[in-house]
Amino acid sequence: MLSAMQRLNEFHFYSFWYVFRDPTPNLSADTLPISAAFMCYFSPASMSKALQSCTKPLKDNSSSQLCFVLHLPPFSGGDSSSTTTGSASPVPNSYDSLEGGSYPGTYFTQLLINIQCYVYSAFWRHLKNLTQPILRPDPSSNLTFLLPHISTQPQSQMCSAGSYPFGTCNFNLSAALGGLSGVPELEVEALRPVNLLQERNLLPHQPLDAPEPNLSADLKKANCSPDTFRCTLTNIPQTQALLNKARLPLGLLLHPFRDLAQLPVITSNTIVRCRSCRTYINPFVSFLDQRRWKCNLCYRVNDVPDEFMYNPVTRSYGEPHKRPEVQNSTVEFIASSDYMLRPPQPAVYLFVLDVSHNAVEGGYLNVFCHTLLENLDKMPGDTRTRVGFITFNSTIHFYNLHESLSQPQMLVVSDIDDIFIPTHDSLLVNLKESRVLVRVLLTSLHSMFSQTRETHSALGPALQAAYKLTSPTGGRVSVFQTQLPTLGPGLLQSREDPNQRSSTKGVQHLGPATDFYKKLALDCSGQQIGVDLFLLSSQYSDLASLACMSKFSAGSIFYYPSLHHVHNPAQLDKFQKDLERYLTRKIGFEAVMRIRCTKGLSIHTFHGNFFVRSTDLLSLANINPDSGFAVQMSIEESLADTSLACFQSALLYTSSKGKRRIRVHTLCLPVVSQLSDVYAGADVQAITCLLANMAIDRSISSSLSDARDALVNAVVDSLSAYKNTVSNIQQSGLIAPAALCLFPLYVLALLKQKALRMGTSTKLDERVFAMCEFKSQPLQQIMHAVHPDLYRLDTMSDQGALHLNDCIVPQPHLLHLTAEKLTREGAFLMDCGSVFYLWIGKCCNDVFIRDVLGCPNHAQTFIRHNTQIPELETPLSERLRALLAWLQDSRPFSSTLHVVKDDATAKTSFFQHLVEDRSESALSYYEFLLHIQQQMSK
Repeated sequence: MLSAMQRLNEFHFYSFWYVFRDPTPNLSADTLPISAAFMCYFSPASMSKALQSCTKPLKDNSSSQLCFVLHLPPFSGGDSSSTTTGSASPVPNSYDSLEGGSYPGTYFTQLLINIQCYVYSAFWRHLKNLTQPILRPDPSSNLTFLLPHISTQPQSQMCSAGSYPFGTCNFNLSAALGGLSGVPELEVEALRPVNLLQERNLLPHQPLDAPEPNLSADLKKANCSPDTFRCTLTNIPQTQALLNKARLPLGLLLHPFRDLAQLPVITSNTIVRCRSCRTYINPFVSFLDQRRWKCNLCYRVNDVPDEFMYNPVTRSYGEPHKRPEVQNSTVEFIASSDYMLRPPQPAVYLFVLDVSHNAVEGGYLNVFCHTLLENLDKMPGDTRTRVGFITFNSTIHFYNLHESLSQPQMLVVSDIDDIFIPTHDSLLVNLKESRVLVRVLLTSLHSMFSQTRETHSALGPALQAAYKLTSPTGGRVSVFQTQLPTLGPGLLQSREDPNQRSSTKGVQHLGPATDFYKKLALDCSGQQIGVDLFLLSSQYSDLASLACMSKFSAGSIFYYPSLHHVHNPAQLDKFQKDLERYLTRKIGFEAVMRIRCTKGLSIHTFHGNFFVRSTDLLSLANINPDSGFAVQMSIEESLADTSLACFQSALLYTSSKGKRRIRVHTLCLPVVSQLSDVYAGADVQAITCLLANMAIDRSISSSLSDARDALVNAVVDSLSAYKNTVSNIQQSGLIAPAALCLFPLYVLALLKQKALRMGTSTKLDERVFAMCEFKSQPLQQIMHAVHPDLYRLDTMSDQGALHLNDCIVPQPHLLHLTAEKLTREGAFLMDCGSVFYLWIGKCCNDVFIRDVLGCPNHAQTFIRHNTQIPELETPLSERLRALLAWLQDSRPFSSTLHVVKDDATAKTSFFQHLVEDRSESALSYYEFLLHIQQQMSK
């Protein structure tokens, strides 16, 4: 027993039941009525004293288990005026029962049973962290803490006038549980203190899921998918002061136009909205009766229109609460003419192509023409779809594609300082009517410039021409650029010093060199023109300046450094796959998006590619399913009067078929009053992505070093606040709540990304592109890039495998991103989102190599430029290809595959993702934890 006590003193946290029983000498311990119970937290020293002070240790000889019971006299009486300090309930409580003094006895008993079950499981989780067999929770252990017996006597005996009203008991429970009394064990588990310096294996076996809000089952079922709408805190603090104490950011991450397998589309003459704040009716409104509903954002009472009384799904009257827009948190309305400023525009696509020597020699133009030819009929649109082409080098070339011509006509404009449109009638043509001429042009375009020696680029004038050509209608402009613009308006000079790429003092020129591209983008946005940029350059092209065209017109940015059809076919293959996705993916035109939130909350900063038209309205000339947005929020007024906070985004757009539509997403989260609840509801991945967006802004407005310091301080501040206000743990170590245990790891991974790293050679364009991706991608893609998933393949089994469509998909466990997890005998798959790495160890089993790669052994494995694995009829090959296909199906874009040998030079790109290891310019994960601990102690 003494050795067990010594081991107990090694804990940093203990939970024990003290069971208060009436000191009736004639009753056995098992039948003593329970008056009240609460959880106590002890330091190791006080735990030892508590165990030694137990007045009656009971020995259960039949099972050799030990139960400690502390007998104390009952309290002299409960203070009936005590109030509950627990978190606000998701659904407003009825306080009538509390005024009577207590709940029925059965509820009280069940509550104690639930809490005891949690304490029992929580305590054994701590015991299992020790490796000594004596402390394992099995029947043969000689140290087990038995759950006290719960008496089921009548309420009058359990809570008599001389004992405790339930109000007092609830206060004790809430205080002890940090305001989480009555919530699921999963959320209480999120508060479990974790010593990061001791617990190293923190990654879950499978990719991390978004935390579930503490809502009723009905609200959970109706709530918006976290893949679409996600908050950094799934428990919203009541006040800004409480949020400030937590030192965590409050914000939203949106993926509003993502591809959905099921989307309720509603056609109605009346779209029901709040008359005050204009919120769309949603599952979280309150129906006062069949004729009135209360807005869940501003609380105004609105009338139910007569048309809304009819349910088109059930074809019945008098049940407005069963309408599809009240049953689904994501819906799409077919908008009426009230939502149109002009007739819906057609789908308009204009391609602006660099045809200089660099462009033709690299081979992109040939791939572009072939890919567009293959997908011409798959581009979104209808019979009104229009298409046009502009090519440029030192001059601008337009193409007359009028249906009456026998073949395309090239019109050359050499006056690049005062660009003009040679004709307005036949440069943007109806695709259906001029399809033959478009195909002829795409077939001959590459050969037309195959012998060019023109090295200049007049990108600025070409963009001006594109703006003038598409201004009457709006549309999408796709720009393909391969070098630094050298002629005409918008020309740029090289600003990069290759000798400063690995500087530790700072990084210069992260902002634009000129406002030409930003001004032109704002003009485009005003005319509903979105500009997408494909940068295909092996040399510095000043992406920091060029990116403004897409940032402020709601466009997309693609970057392919060193693309070449001979020297880098893998990059060319990725370009071809991305281009195919780009040409065929869904698109929305002339869009605006507004985000609304519960009264008392406010939005103050937006992140993404858009133009802010007003305080909460984003202008999106184009919207695509791969774009993500983030917003920062604050709490202006107390939310104490409500138990729920709601957020709603409304995206109004024109579909490629010319239909005006409104896509609405609504998210509902509980409001809490306890700091511990705020930490329990922290979404560590959403927090990381929002902080990444904030750091990108800081690096441009201030400096990269300031942005990096801010990220480190975010970890220091949040863990310090938790330690000082919630955990109350005095032991040495770096303590974090379980919900935030991966926070330091994710921030370290952020600091090692191309966008934010220092001391490592990083091309300026590559750094800027990484910044652009953080600002415009949805959460899932960002997290894959920040912290890839690593799996071991050669030891895969069918345990836990998925069975999909007569196919077995293995589910290997995640590994920490460190070389310690790699072995020369193994094979490993790293999923970085847009790219897969298949790493083959030098001593990998020949059977695996033969069955997967079709090669006899490692030495004879030829994998140069290998971007796919062969389709072999072996179990290993089938399992691996099934896993890759399953991972690929979880994302809309195509991911490339790189097979990397242990002794190949290409393994550098693989090892740079092992973020837990030390590099020449960055700390290892353990060193970073020590640094955080040092900063916290200052």
